[in-house]
Formats: sequence, structure tokens, C-alpha cells
Amino acid sequence: MSLSLPSGTPRTTRLRPLARRALARLASVLLLAGGTGLVAVTSAPPASAASIADIVPAPASAQPSAGVTYTLPSGAGVFTQAGSAAAADVGAYLAALLRRSTGYALPVSPAPSSPSSGISLLLTGADPAVGAQGYQLDVTATSVIIRAQTANGLFNGVQTLRQLLPADVESTTVRPGPWVVPGGRVVDHPRFAYRGAMLDVARHFHPVATVKQYIDRIALYKINYLHLHLSDDQGWRIVIDGWPRLATYGGSTQVGGGAGGYYTKAQYQDIVAYAAQRYVTIVPEIDMPGHTNAALASYAELNCDGVAPPLYTGTNVGFSSLCTTKENTYTFVANVLTELAAITPGPYLHIGGDEASSTPAAQYAAFMNRVQPLVTGTGKTVMGWHQMGMSAVNHSPGRVVQYWGTTTSDSAVTTAVSRGAKVVLSPANKAYLDMKYNSSTPLGLNWAGYIEVQTAYEWNPGAYLGGVPESAVLGVEAPLWTETIVTEDHIEYMAFPRLPAIAELGWSPWSTHDWNAFRVRLGAQAPRWTVMGIGFYRSTQVPWSTGTPAGRYEAENATISRGVVESNHAGYSGTGFVNYDNASGAYVQWTVTAAAGPVTLRLRYANGTTADRPMTITVNGATVATAMSFPGTGAWTTWQTGTLTANLAAGTNTIRATATTANGGPNVDYLEVQP
Repeated sequence: MSLSLPSGTPRTTRLRPLARRALARLASVLLLAGGTGLVAVTSAPPASAASIADIVPAPASAQPSAGVTYTLPSGAGVFTQAGSAAAADVGAYLAALLRRSTGYALPVSPAPSSPSSGISLLLTGADPAVGAQGYQLDVTATSVIIRAQTANGLFNGVQTLRQLLPADVESTTVRPGPWVVPGGRVVDHPRFAYRGAMLDVARHFHPVATVKQYIDRIALYKINYLHLHLSDDQGWRIVIDGWPRLATYGGSTQVGGGAGGYYTKAQYQDIVAYAAQRYVTIVPEIDMPGHTNAALASYAELNCDGVAPPLYTGTNVGFSSLCTTKENTYTFVANVLTELAAITPGPYLHIGGDEASSTPAAQYAAFMNRVQPLVTGTGKTVMGWHQMGMSAVNHSPGRVVQYWGTTTSDSAVTTAVSRGAKVVLSPANKAYLDMKYNSSTPLGLNWAGYIEVQTAYEWNPGAYLGGVPESAVLGVEAPLWTETIVTEDHIEYMAFPRLPAIAELGWSPWSTHDWNAFRVRLGAQAPRWTVMGIGFYRSTQVPWSTGTPAGRYEAENATISRGVVESNHAGYSGTGFVNYDNASGAYVQWTVTAAAGPVTLRLRYANGTTADRPMTITVNGATVATAMSFPGTGAWTTWQTGTLTANLAAGTNTIRATATTANGGPNVDYLEVQP
């Protein structure tokens, strides 16, 4: 997805002087042909084939086999452990993913006793070190075999196999291949059991489809928990049958106003089931006793004075509190937790507990001590923000405190740990994905500081908090608060590339931790994210791979007349995009080698708020479209795709997009040519 910003975001000044161009971010060399007005661009060589050395998170052990590769044939099958429905489900997941991009049938069937071809997913023969979540992956010239002790382990092995296939395997349309996997053995298992991401759907509501997309993104990097922040001052996002106005009224708005939204129980259960198929466990959070204005506005009796406050659409915190001295409050909390537990198969209920500055300390402790047994009474384990550690009596068995502070010591956490609590680490100045990357980041906040990729990666969860040994650390979580995060595009821009950094901290053994090695492996993910449509932040700290998917021709690598290669907007593919001159006749021309026959041409562009900038499209000099429409996209960082069909000749073809109006053409990102 490309990053979509407010429509008022200005476009770059056209044809700015070379000294002002963002050439430092381009991997290409610009050669200006004197007097011709043409710009020929020689691009960096494409990325090399996938390598076992490129895997993110880094595996516990990886041994490449020099000179050995496996090429997936069109007649390949996926074989799964005989008698295991769970293994068959993982096989079906893998086959469905591969069918989209390869076009192969890939039937799924029980594995023979000694697999010798295709891809096999087996629950026997794995190295004992892999444990419950790990796997062993063997790639030879004739087969791919993933072994594990559980279907969860097989699924994690499949995520590694995805990264060893070419980036085009992530395409939703058929690509030509070949589908080559480097040979070798990977034996892998996680450092921490809990590797989480959090999505705040309370400040801005995000629909089911967006949550599912995020689940797919995080699963690729072996994240196994998704924490949903379901309630806050600005909105209540889950139906509670006994208290229906929580959703219908409390969920009717969001930060800045707007319609808000909520999940029905069926929708929530759909999310839970979708996540479970990807071995991601949902952790629901109902924040209390603070961050409760949406609930207080919905039901007057939850307020000490019996008066409901108005709905709230701002971003300040700490002003709201349930009435902790009213018995009705505990009836309310018990009802909510009981209904939520009934539709949540995972082990945790998160009860928040942070920033309750309007709740006196004694009342806060009394409230938390009374609420924790309500959680355990539903059969769930208590989870809450680290301030919950201040409650002095009911330290429920196995409870989890989630640390979000910015210091490396906290007495509430060490006290909780001394009484048996486990810790999930989410230090705000390291792991908060809503913090800006730097002062130029158009989204996010900076109260905890700027978090570039290296900052997100350079800390050790096992030795981060004083007085908290690694044995007390359950894992890590990367929260994404949504005060400024409105769309799926925004989520992806803020999460990538930092989320894979946090995922590696949670999965990989500390002995593999090396920033210089990680930044190279991270950079190799760029072509994959491009195919997936992830509009990620192109940190200058990372050497991003310039490999392009098959059938894609970047505009910056074309012949350009009266245009400038730029890189000063977010969400583009490759190393840049072409900004047309403000005049008709400017063009971008690609040279394409193809077989004879019909193709689909897809031109990715951004057009700001201009109503339309039509272009003439020609193939080998013949006009295919005299005025193909390119309407406004709302912002220069919002990319859309225009599509048409054409016939190509066998061999070399030229495809040209020419501006036909006095205000030029749109910014052009790339041309895709697909059979």
C-alpha cells in the first residue's frame, strides 16, 4: 500500500535544479544527454536470488549448500503428515499462497513414507531443539521438506520458505518464475514465546479487512500475538450484549470526529479465527479504570455523579475514570470480561491500567485488586500495562505486566516480577511504532523520541530492565497507537521496516544480533514488500535492494523526455518516480521484451488533487489510447493504477506514455506488463 496523506500535501516544484533533487536516495546514475532533452537512466543491478543468509528474523542455525537449488516444477505437489488435519491445513495455506503467483495446481495430499519430490510438511524427524514453535527446513535439488513437532512449527517453517522463494511469490497474479529455492538446512526456534504486535482500533477504528491484512503482514515475520486495544476515551469497539450502548453510542466516533465503528461479536470471532489459522493469538484489551470516556458517555451510572460526559474526539489522556467506589462498576466490569472471554480462545485478557491519573492511588489499587480475580474467574490470565504492578494484594497466578516506559528500571515491574509476574517489553522509545522516524515523518508522535530502524533494533529484551532477569521476560510487543493513523496505508508505513526489527528481537537468539548484518537482510526484503504493495518507509540507514518483480518496468529506468526523476514522496516503487514537465508532449518510454500477443498494461501513478491529466499511450508507435484518463488521486503520495490492454510483437517493443495537456502528466511510478 502507498502512504496516503491529506489532500493538501503540496506536490514537488517541477523541474527543480539538480542541486535540489534528492539524488542521494537514488541508486541510479542520471546521464543527461546534452541538447536532446532526454534523460537516460542506468539502474543498479537487480537483486540477487534469495539466500538463506537473508532470512528475517535470523534463524538459530542456517547452513547453505553451495551450488544446490530446488526449482519448483509445474507438476509439484504439497505433501502433509498423514493423519494430521492441522498439518493438512498448513499445507492448504501454503498451496493457496503459491497458486496465486505460480499458476500451478499444487494439489495437497498425504505425504508418502519417504518424500522425494515437491514440498513436504512433516511432524516427524525434526531436530529436538526446535521445540513447540520451531522447525527444520531442508532444501535439496529434488525436494523441500519442513519438519516440526507441531503444526505451529510447520507454519513458521512455511514463512521462512516464502522468504527463500523469489519475491514474486507474493504476487496475487500469475508471474513467470522460475521458482528457485536455495539449498541448505535451517534449524530454527524462538528466543521468546511471546512475540506481539498491538493495533489500537479505539483512537481510529480500523475495519475487519484492515485487521486481517495486518495479521497477514505480521505472520510473515513470525509474530504470534496481536493485541487489539478495543476501548479508550475516543471509542468502544466491541459489542457487549448486556451493555449495548457501549458500541452503538460509545463507538460512534473517533479522534477528530467521524463515524467511528465497532465489531460485532461475529466480526470479532471472524478476526480471531483468521488469526488462529495463521497461528496468531488475539489479545483483547479493555482499558480501565482510566481511558474510559467512551464507556462513561454511554452509561451515566458508571460515573460517580451519575452524569454522562459528552463523547470525546481529542487526544489528551488521564482525565477519565470509572467510579471505583460504586458496586455497579464491578458488575459492569464482570459482564464485559465474561462476554469477552467467551469469544476469546486465547489465554489473556488485557485490562489496561495505564495513565489513570484521575483515579486516586488507593482507589486504583483497590480497583485492580478486585478486577484481577474477575479475569481469572473467566479462566483467563491477567495482562495489563506495567502500572498494574502497583496493586498490592491480588497478584494473580502467571499475570503479565506490559512495560511501556522509557527508562531501564521500574519499581512496579520489579515488584511484580518478585511476586511471580512475567513481563512483555514494549519500551515506548524503542518499540512504539507510532513514534516518528525523524522530524520529517508526516505521521505519528514524538513524545517518546524519534525511532529510526537502528533504534528499534539496538536493545536486548533479555537484559533491558534492571532487576528483571531474562527468565522473567515472556517476550516483546510493538504497539501501534492510532491518534494519527487513519488508513491501512498509514499502518504499513509506520510498521515497516520497524516491525521486522522487533520481530527479530523476539525470535532470534541474541548471538545472531548484529545491526550491520540485519540492515542488509532487512534491505533484501524491499522487493518482497513492493510486490505485496506495502508502502514502507525507506530509511537511509538501510541498503534497500533494487530488485524489481518480473514484468515491472520502473519509470526511473525508462527514456524520459521533459521529466525529472524524483524520490521525495512516500510509497513509490524502486528507486524513484518520474515527475513530468508542466507541458504537453513530455513522455516516459519503456523498452519491453515479450512474446507476441495480448497483454495488460498497468501504469502506476499519483496525480494530487488535479481532476485529470490524460496521456496518450502508444505501443511501437501505434496509438493504443489517445487520451487515457488519469484522474486525481487526492495526494502526491497516493498511488493508483490505470489499466488497458494492448498487443505486443515478439521481441523488443516500445511503450510510451505522453502528456497531452498543458499541465503535463501525473507522477509516474512504473509500468507493469502482464500476459
